[in-house]
Amino acid sequence: MDRTPTDLAVRLTIINPVAEPDSHANGSERFPPAKRPKSLDNKTVALYWNGKQNGPDALVRTKENLARQYKGIKFIDIIGEKGGTNRYLSEEQLDMLKEKADAVVCTSADCGSCTSWLIRDLCELERRGVPAIGYTAAIFDDDAHFSCTVFGVPEAVPVIVPECFSNKTAAEIHKMVDDAWDKVIDGLTKDRKVKDELPSFEGMVLEKAPELHFEGADLMDAFEGMQRQFIKNFWSDGLPLIPPTKKKVDAMIAASGHDGDHVVGKFAPGMGVGTVRKIAANAVMAGCRPDHMPIIMAMMECILEPSIGLRTWAMSTGPQFPIVMVSGAYAEKIGMNNGICALGPGSISEVNIVIGRALRLIMMNVGLSYPGITDMDTIGTPNKFSCVVAENEKRNPWDSWRVQQGFKPHDTTVTVNVPYGMTELFDFQNSDPELLIEGWATLSSNAVGSPAQAVWLVKTNAPLSEGYPFHGAFSNLLLMAPDHASVFSKAGWSIDDIKQAIHRKTRIEFRKAMINKSYDGFKTAHPELQWLLDQPETMVSVSPSADCYEFFVVGASAGRSQYCFGGTNSVTKAVKLP
Repeated sequence: MDRTPTDLAVRLTIINPVAEPDSHANGSERFPPAKRPKSLDNKTVALYWNGKQNGPDALVRTKENLARQYKGIKFIDIIGEKGGTNRYLSEEQLDMLKEKADAVVCTSADCGSCTSWLIRDLCELERRGVPAIGYTAAIFDDDAHFSCTVFGVPEAVPVIVPECFSNKTAAEIHKMVDDAWDKVIDGLTKDRKVKDELPSFEGMVLEKAPELHFEGADLMDAFEGMQRQFIKNFWSDGLPLIPPTKKKVDAMIAASGHDGDHVVGKFAPGMGVGTVRKIAANAVMAGCRPDHMPIIMAMMECILEPSIGLRTWAMSTGPQFPIVMVSGAYAEKIGMNNGICALGPGSISEVNIVIGRALRLIMMNVGLSYPGITDMDTIGTPNKFSCVVAENEKRNPWDSWRVQQGFKPHDTTVTVNVPYGMTELFDFQNSDPELLIEGWATLSSNAVGSPAQAVWLVKTNAPLSEGYPFHGAFSNLLLMAPDHASVFSKAGWSIDDIKQAIHRKTRIEFRKAMINKSYDGFKTAHPELQWLLDQPETMVSVSPSADCYEFFVVGASAGRSQYCFGGTNSVTKAVKLP
């Protein structure tokens, strides 16, 4: 039924929670695409593999086709120097390709984060004047073109193939390369027209207006209109949102200790300009109160730390989720739950839940991590809605978590770790710590289905400051039930004793560790360990060192801990109270 103007008696005005991407801002960096050669006769083409499974099959076919089509063509075979299952080009490699290659064919973009990293390499090559194309699965088309815009070369060339190369036979991959061949040649030999306008993407609605208005017959009608519009615009996490009115947002800004226009940082993957006002608006939508804001601001510092690799896990096809751990008196002051159902659900965990929900909404509306474009999770997980706990310090028999991390007892800290998954460590039986470790090792040794477990076998370390996680300083986190902590403590075990014991026990046959990994990647990363190929039953450690295990005491009675495997390195920041 159509409404007359008199029916719309109420207007709901809210603060716009969606950030402007840095690429849309005045003065943002943008680079023209490289000039293409008219022919590849007598040219040198680099065939670049980023470590993704089955990528070499695509490059083998590419080399065969190019060799048939062009006279005197020469090739450079190259694999990214840094990373693990997803590798990327170093500055030295990029400079070498600038000097020696006339064009580059890259593969593969067939998961969310690897698409972003491959497009990063394409754009870096284009910026250096080297034409490049990258094989990209069709489902990652928008993801790839969005990344081209983020990295400053919207005209860069993802060559779209119908399916992922992963889990395909060589014959299937060769056919996809052949079917896309005209696009490959066009991308390498035809100059790219500079776009007058930046591309837009279905499922990503950007809005510059500082305030948004929703009208209705009454406030509930206007509220429901806001909910419908947010879902339509992809700004919602799927649950009802609290309207971020100016009064509520201003109270959150005041609690932050900063002006509303203060820029906290640029949030990957969309490089949204994260002002305090945008952060506050999303926190209000999640249900947060002003006294939660100091925790939220420390949480922002954690995810903006380059070493945690926000862009990688925000875009991944993997079900990675941020788990937030708060240690200190301020957690208790604001009512955080550290006991029964600390991870929810229920009213007793309300503060935990809304703070975690705020992080997800900020990732979406400030970082522009939207499902289908920049969040490409294959299946997803409810842990991505909210996963926040506080330390049960009264039942922690060791130093508090914050003291273990180098902070003072009077501090309150926030830590973020981003695991792939969580599974229960159940043990009501044992008061012997060795037996607890043995039971735990049945979980930690058999989690190699996660890409982070045993990834050291195919990985080449790089500085954590470059923003790619899993460079060796990653953490498998145990949310340790107090009853389990008591078993270790009564036996006189220190935190380091537990780390060393679980590391010794967490081993698996080399052959099993390599089931989901590329042997080409192993040969590149560890030429000194090639003897393992002839002794595949040799037991190898799942993690590179004992420092890859951490323990956070939380929860109530009964021996049920939670093992969070395949996490990034943990990043801890102090809470600043205004």
